[in-house]
Amino acid sequence: MIEGLIGKKIGMTQLFSTNGEVVPVTVIKAGPCIVLQVKTKEKDGYEAVQLGLIEDEVKEKRLSKPLLGHLKKASAPPVRIIQEFKLLSSENAPVLGDKVTVNLLSDEKRVRITGISKGRGFAGVVKRWGFRGGKATRGSMFHRAPGSIGASAFPSRVLKGTRLPGRMGGRRVTVKNLEIANIEGDKDLLIVKGATPGPKGGYLLIRRLLSNGKAKERE
Repeated sequence: MIEGLIGKKIGMTQLFSTNGEVVPVTVIKAGPCIVLQVKTKEKDGYEAVQLGLIEDEVKEKRLSKPLLGHLKKASAPPVRIIQEFKLLSSENAPVLGDKVTVNLLSDEKRVRITGISKGRGFAGVVKRWGFRGGKATRGSMFHRAPGSIGASAFPSRVLKGTRLPGRMGGRRVTVKNLEIANIEGDKDLLIVKGATPGPKGGYLLIRRLLSNGKAKERE
């Protein structure tokens, strides 16, 4: 049993529940992925599966020769994104060249999704950290400034971790406990309630939920 698979964010829309409530959802093209490598304890020291996301627009001429040789071993088409996932149990263990689809998550009710958040560039403390700012009245001279960031006599430095202006976004973010609203296996679509990190067209790692902070027990 593989821990998860790779997906691509299509965008957000909304669904209506049975009682008429509007539910915001994210549509993800989850897979199909192809197994490029199976790692074992005996050979590699740990158990994992290396997956590549199959996409139509990936051109072979844009890939390096070492990568093409790696793909040839699994008889795989050109892929842009490769990611390792844990092998949670020996049940239905994959082999080289197997395809992994969104039906992998058919028994799951919730998932955790990892992606790269949207880059917002250089931002001040009001936008980046939600600071309130000062009075917006005439002559205040303190509208969106951070205020005091440390005493001058002691410790005579800015303490590590102080919230200051800087680059916002563009970081690896994981959202846990996202409820699965629907799975359309024939179209490789996974629909989850709420928002996921990143822009449209961004790549996502979709994993099963952890149990009590640890991975599900291996058999």
